[in-house]
Amino acid sequence: MFHVNPNPGAEIHHTDPFAVPTEQRSPARRLRGRLAASVTLWTAPGPAGLTVSSTLVAAGEPDRLLGLVDPEADLWTAIEDAGRFAVAPLGPSHRQLADRFAGLFPSPGGLFATDAWTDTPYGPVPADAGSWAGCRLDTAREYGWALLVEATIETVEIVTDLPPLLHHRGRYHQFP
Repeated sequence: MFHVNPNPGAEIHHTDPFAVPTEQRSPARRLRGRLAASVTLWTAPGPAGLTVSSTLVAAGEPDRLLGLVDPEADLWTAIEDAGRFAVAPLGPSHRQLADRFAGLFPSPGGLFATDAWTDTPYGPVPADAGSWAGCRLDTAREYGWALLVEATIETVEIVTDLPPLLHHRGRYHQFP
């Protein structure tokens, strides 16, 4: 397991020297960054996985799940092939896992090589996930630069009450 200091002490620049100047940034992206979102891990048989912070659950008969995923991600290919996937809300202890599946942290041996996993018919889920949902793919369509994935929730497992890992303005946060 790698150690990651969530509050690095060294600072070379007080700002990112490669950042696009504020006045040139997309207003929609700046707005999206101000909307706190729960961090989830989507996985599918194969296995494949991706960190997703644009997930919405709609209660009804049947219950539904919607999310925006990268159409070029291995996850999308695996979901298309299997027709099903798992979604697990992540907690504060999952920061490194979230970064790994977002492609921001190294994953020697592959994304699923470390951590403990529980195999499900929908895809592997972290063994310490507080809950997860198994979903059947209904449809997907281009929506902005992403795919809007619509699915029916077929099963929900609630194991423990895990506080959420939140994403806001490019950083992870947790409730105090």
